[in-house]
Amino acid sequence: MSQLLVVGVAVMDFVFYVDEFPYGGMKHRARDAAVVGGGCAANAAVAIARLDGTALLSTRLGHDRIGRMIHDDLAAEAVDLSLSDTSGAKSSYSSILIDGDGERQIMNYRGDGLIQSPEHLADAPEVSAVLADTRWSEGALAAMELAQTRGVPGILDIEAPAEVHAFGPASHLAFSEQGLSHFYPDVTPARAIARVVQDYGGWVCVTMGDAGVAWCSAEVSGHVPAYAVEVVDTLGAGDVWHGAFALRL
Repeated sequence: MSQLLVVGVAVMDFVFYVDEFPYGGMKHRARDAAVVGGGCAANAAVAIARLDGTALLSTRLGHDRIGRMIHDDLAAEAVDLSLSDTSGAKSSYSSILIDGDGERQIMNYRGDGLIQSPEHLADAPEVSAVLADTRWSEGALAAMELAQTRGVPGILDIEAPAEVHAFGPASHLAFSEQGLSHFYPDVTPARAIARVVQDYGGWVCVTMGDAGVAWCSAEVSGHVPAYAVEVVDTLGAGDVWHGAFALRL
């Protein structure tokens, strides 16, 4: 069974299902609601665990009620939290609206007093690959350097804003469409990822929702279409993709 190290953000999501996104300073009513675990790295770790991989998650939590909820939710999914920190002041959480078409609107609070130093990553056991999101800049860089040092794939899940320092050590750069346009505006996704390869090397892709995934390396490029499905909820879809990709890689 492959063991993967996942580094980045874990949150609690307060999700409200609405027919359409509201506007204005009025009261609105949801037709359904749920409280679920979320966050790029956490969602990817759960995906890895559900796909029969072993997920070792390094994240930053607060010593508060939200932090305990996040921790217990991930532990119930068989995610190893031994490299996570729970000494922060306030954990991260989000309010999320999902409309009748399955699209989502997210308002996130990043937390407060969370550790910055990722020194504890040096204690990570042997892993087959390392996946990191860019919500924790210092952690992402340390994670990619760890992967490079150990000679295993280092996959960086890139959303805007993001520091470019971690791009170099990563073997695989996986952009969201929004993240890619932040760095390479007014360029088609295919041209943009070709420029990323030129600027940073490695293997690069961009996830584009129902338009699938475009990818590029120094030698070849291609496109993988999205599966045709009935869309119920797009929340966490990209995170699950990153977890599955890292495990398969």
